[in-house]
Amino acid sequence: MNSQTKAPDTLLMAVIQSQDVDHAESALEKLNIHITRLASTGGFLGRRNATLFLGLPAEKEEVILQTLKKTCRQRVEYIAVPLESAPLPLPAPTPITIGGANIFALDVEHFEEI
Repeated sequence: MNSQTKAPDTLLMAVIQSQDVDHAESALEKLNIHITRLASTGGFLGRRNATLFLGLPAEKEEVILQTLKKTCRQRVEYIAVPLESAPLPLPAPTPITIGGANIFALDVEHFEEI
């Protein structure tokens, strides 16, 4: 961080599905947002995700959220769930909504670049 760059007020953590993360990251880089990307895995379906860490000044938070809304979309997929009332364990396709982004915003109390 140089003397012209403001220290971050907010840390956004965005968990994004692997299909959307490259598009989201590219859009954020065009806004001159510095990103740290970590590979992650979802707990429910075990799908690959990426978790993006974004340190930003408070005034940029809304534009970042709008960018993530535009680049991360939800999808409907089907998983096989066994029917409880069936004499044989026949799986029934059950629709679930996946994707989009799960975003956490944390206030930054201290920031130091060493």
